[in-house]
Amino acid sequence: QVQLVESGGGLVQAGGSLRLSCTASGSIFTINAMGWYRQAPGKQREWVVDITSGGGTNYADSVKGRFTISRDNAKNTVYLQMNSLKPEDTAVYYCNANAVSGHYWGQGTQVTVSS
Repeated sequence: QVQLVESGGGLVQAGGSLRLSCTASGSIFTINAMGWYRQAPGKQREWVVDITSGGGTNYADSVKGRFTISRDNAKNTVYLQMNSLKPEDTAVYYCNANAVSGHYWGQGTQVTVSS
């Protein structure tokens, strides 16, 4: 089992920045990759970015060049630095862990970008 706790959401004006954090606990040695998804009102949850255990990263085209994922292995924490935020980035952001035993999700953190 893997537990994920997110933090760092909030309200920001367009063009601003936010940093999300996701700390994993439990069977962290079974995690193959971690990432972020988001769900806007009335829309399906969509993949945003992930980072593999080897450090490889993948970004959705909609956030490439604006968002950066990183990790601190000593703290079992993954970060999502979001710059040049747009109103269309408004969503609940969910941390995800892809582990041997399955996918795990955080509780979600709200990001609201005002125009």
